[in-house]
Amino acid sequence: MSHTPHELTEEFPEATDKIHELKTSNAHFAKLADEYHELNREIHRMETDVEPASDEHQTELRKKRMALKDEIYAMLKA
Repeated sequence: MSHTPHELTEEFPEATDKIHELKTSNAHFAKLADEYHELNREIHRMETDVEPASDEHQTELRKKRMALKDEIYAMLKA
């Protein structure tokens, strides 16, 4: 199995404990983290041609991933 880049704990290594804590105590954060995880995996499958997609579609998904990451970051810093 290949390494999937951009996982939350890789993006925010200093917040690994807080990510785990929020995933178990905050339903909204857990939902965002799950959405991010699923979207990140989908993008990775496209980038590795497991599930090819147009450049436009990949760009759209990357923008969604960035928006989720921004929201997650804000919650981690709150």
